[in-house]
Amino acid sequence: MKIEIPEFALVLLVGASGMGKSTFASKHFLPTEVVSSDRMRGWIADDETDQSATGDAFDMLHFIVEKRLKNRRFTVVDATSVQPESRKSLVALARKWHALVVAITFELPEEVALARNAERPDRQFGAGPVRRQMLNLKRSIKSMGREGIRYVHRLRTIEQVEAVEITRTRLWTDRREDSGPFDIIGDVHGCADELETILDQLGYQVSWEGKDVHVTPPEGRRAIFVGDLVDRGPRSPDVLRIAKHMVDSGTALAVVGNHDDKLKRHLSGRNVKPTHGLAETIEQLGSEPPEFLAEMREWLDGLLSHYLLDDGKLVVAHAGLKEEMQGRASGAIRSFCMYGETTGEVDEFGLPVRWDWASEYKGRAKVVYGHTPVLEANWVNGTICIDTGCVFGGKLTALRYPELELVSVDAERTYYEPIRPLDAPAADTGSTPAHQLNIADVLGKQVIETGLYGHVTVREDNAAAALEVMTRHAVDPHWLIHLPPTMSPAETSALDGWLERPEEAFAYYGSKGARKLVLEEKHMGSRALIVLSKTQETAAKRFGIHDGSRGTIVTRTGRRFFNDAELEASVLHRVDQAMESSGLWTELDTDWVLWDCEIMPWSMKAGALVRGQYASVGAAANSGLSALDAALQAAIARGVDIKDLGARVFQRLEDAANYREAYNRYVHPFGGIADLKIAPFHLLASEGQVHSDKDHLWHMGMAHRLCAADADLLLATEYRALDLDDATQIQEAIEWWEAMTAKGGEGMVVKPLDFIARGRRGLLQPAIKCRGREYLRIIYGPHYDRPGNIERLKKRGLGQKRSMVLREFALGIEALKRFVDHAPLTRVHQCVFGVLAMESEPVDPRL
Repeated sequence: MKIEIPEFALVLLVGASGMGKSTFASKHFLPTEVVSSDRMRGWIADDETDQSATGDAFDMLHFIVEKRLKNRRFTVVDATSVQPESRKSLVALARKWHALVVAITFELPEEVALARNAERPDRQFGAGPVRRQMLNLKRSIKSMGREGIRYVHRLRTIEQVEAVEITRTRLWTDRREDSGPFDIIGDVHGCADELETILDQLGYQVSWEGKDVHVTPPEGRRAIFVGDLVDRGPRSPDVLRIAKHMVDSGTALAVVGNHDDKLKRHLSGRNVKPTHGLAETIEQLGSEPPEFLAEMREWLDGLLSHYLLDDGKLVVAHAGLKEEMQGRASGAIRSFCMYGETTGEVDEFGLPVRWDWASEYKGRAKVVYGHTPVLEANWVNGTICIDTGCVFGGKLTALRYPELELVSVDAERTYYEPIRPLDAPAADTGSTPAHQLNIADVLGKQVIETGLYGHVTVREDNAAAALEVMTRHAVDPHWLIHLPPTMSPAETSALDGWLERPEEAFAYYGSKGARKLVLEEKHMGSRALIVLSKTQETAAKRFGIHDGSRGTIVTRTGRRFFNDAELEASVLHRVDQAMESSGLWTELDTDWVLWDCEIMPWSMKAGALVRGQYASVGAAANSGLSALDAALQAAIARGVDIKDLGARVFQRLEDAANYREAYNRYVHPFGGIADLKIAPFHLLASEGQVHSDKDHLWHMGMAHRLCAADADLLLATEYRALDLDDATQIQEAIEWWEAMTAKGGEGMVVKPLDFIARGRRGLLQPAIKCRGREYLRIIYGPHYDRPGNIERLKKRGLGQKRSMVLREFALGIEALKRFVDHAPLTRVHQCVFGVLAMESEPVDPRL
């Protein structure tokens, strides 16, 4: 006996005590899938037969069942469940979480149950209870369908129980293994001319022979229709022919729209009002043969509510779909997919007010839908409505997936006057604006899934520290689509007197298999991100910024870089002009960009640090050691034998002088934009692209093109490529670094050629900094390189720092990918917030 059960369902094992339900469950289901009332009693009272614990046991049973169903887990309830009232609460939970309910009833002869109970010491309660349970089941079994139980499988003999084979079937809406690529087409509404035009633009060849249509798709691609194929337009029968042919031939999928469902009910003989364009469709179908109508009725009846595609990353439904409904099945879900959710009110045009579910959406999947016509298709929290009102004189729009490119064709004319104009704003019914952040999304411990590093955990205490920074000091968080990672130094140098040298950085990458490197001059400036929109409209639509600004410049901890708003606006204007004159706006085909850069002079942002830490240390050392040196020299002149002590003090005085000279190299007066230098080195992202797929030579090339357009403000960073298999190149690179640092330069950054590089054991460091001797004097103190001190510093550990780098790097790239892919803003900021939280980890800040 074969029993098919949906892979997401609530299964009730129904029957009297002693019927073998628990044995059956252990044979056919995983232990974690079975929730047993006896086991709950055991957990509560240490005795599975303690009837006094039944109330608490069933409370726990219902709690566990609900949590499993909420998380879309197949669940089996092992309890008698012979009375409708005992099943009612379980069916309600299944209905709440949109799980199908399956009952397997055990109706074996009474003597079988009595004999089995007699063999168990814990079941010595006589025939009465068993008989009553069997009678209750017999009385209620015919009502199970009305209770909401979709499938009932009845087992009446031992042989049937032992012969059962259970198979789990996928829900029809679940096509997660299907990754496309797809061309998702919005509401057609009988506009066959425009449908043929857009199919042609998408690469599909449409040909007719009489009323027979044939559509040849571009290689590897398929279409998906979001529903509402019919009504209002002039050629609904032809649209049905095209869609059905494509679905039947495997070149398309289609979900049901409310107009399609209404036509199906009409064709089935149901009494429906011929309104909202149905009358026109009925008239057009009047010249069609009866077999065509029957064929279309059957085909429309088979259309599904929605599809879950591409490993759960894409959902297509006519009116959209909330996250908790995706990949599930119920009447409520089918209704939502066709009609959306209404408030019970009507707007000024007499149309139902629809709840703006998209404004609160936070799901992982992109949701593509139609139903409510809009003037332009725009992304909102990872959802997009592509019904652009073709039948009302607007456009027919398609979304290419995974490219996320929109393709539209204008309507040839207005076929049907809309009740509400396309440009009329819909009633605002969402309780959360589309770009609003929610503190609950970042509180407490976070486990964030990243494409580069798997799961990254953010501890609760780190999250609290990040929240403090974000709420007190951060720029408007809508601009924060990325924060860059920290950077680890090279391993300790093996050469005496040196803490960091290029050889160790080269050796790290070479040992990991990265033989091609890029070396970049490291500027002594302040790390900054420049996010710039081409227009104010882009800032509003893409970032949710409505204050008239087109961009911002932020520090690597998310704070506004310039306190002077006019200065920031001037810098952004200059960068915008450079983007225009260099041709990058056009070449990148984008209306926003994100640049990673260094801004100088360092003292502009670090003035307080220089005065409060470096200058005070330098002044105290110079003053105290100068006086001590003078006293010692006087003593030596008098013949006191303290030359060794005098030499040591003189060395320390020399170190203090070098220390002051080292930080003073980076202290410059700042009076305005004329004193600024900005050195871009990464073009991180633009519309539709995260540029982590480009190598570092590409990034430096783009940065140099930008700098050439405004050399007064923008500084081109020196760089060179290095092949680790070329000894001459290695020597030249070392000499370049030595010369650069000898002149007071900070050092260089060593990167693998690929932006994202992996070795045999996983992700490599995205960059390693190699700082010069005198710059390290600023970091570690005037006397860091003296014997004893440098030996101690050589023991510094880099493991935690490098782990933090990889986690921050993965979170930063994940944030960009989510933003570029139009994920809900809350999912973007989960990653950005995670980077900021990592900064509160106890890692030596000098590394």
